[in-house]
Amino acid sequence: MLKNRQSLIIVITGPSGAGKTSLLKYLPSENFYFSVSHTTRPPRKDEIDGRDYYFVSKDKFLEMIKKDEFLEWVEIFGTYYGTAKSEIEKAFSQGKHLVLDIEVIGATRMKSYFGNSAVFIFVLPPSIEEIERRLRKRETEDDKKIRERIQRAREEIRFASWFDYVIINENLEKAKDELFSIIRAELCKPFRNPSLKNILNSLIYE
Repeated sequence: MLKNRQSLIIVITGPSGAGKTSLLKYLPSENFYFSVSHTTRPPRKDEIDGRDYYFVSKDKFLEMIKKDEFLEWVEIFGTYYGTAKSEIEKAFSQGKHLVLDIEVIGATRMKSYFGNSAVFIFVLPPSIEEIERRLRKRETEDDKKIRERIQRAREEIRFASWFDYVIINENLEKAKDELFSIIRAELCKPFRNPSLKNILNSLIYE
């Protein structure tokens, strides 16, 4: 997928419960590097430090902010989340596409950082009711937290039209096909194909 093409930077976001994590599991790790965010919240059941998040103290997180180590960071309900600049270096040193799975406000900030060099994808749930169902299925938060997340989801959805692509994740298989279609289309863009100029010249002048 990477042969003779530039690596993609994929920024994917959406409200909590949209199903981003389930969708991204379809991307093969041999071609895609999944950026791991830092957070000050405690790990949930089955979460592993360094795989799901880098779980750090608030003091450590604030120190990283002071040292300008984050591409973006945000505080949500008293918890800090951030994407370290070092994640970009890790991806490209391995020759892989970089996938940034981050919350909505952080994703909008990435537009000013990456510009048109990145692909911005917003994952929508089919309904607010489905968000609530998925959040309750996790069994990780009480009713108050769920109501807060639903209210935040309504606010975040307002940003959907700002993104390059929108995937409505009602059917996971269909959403997966749409994600792969987006990636294939982006890889065909001329500026991502350094060898295209030589091919065109050979076709025109020979």
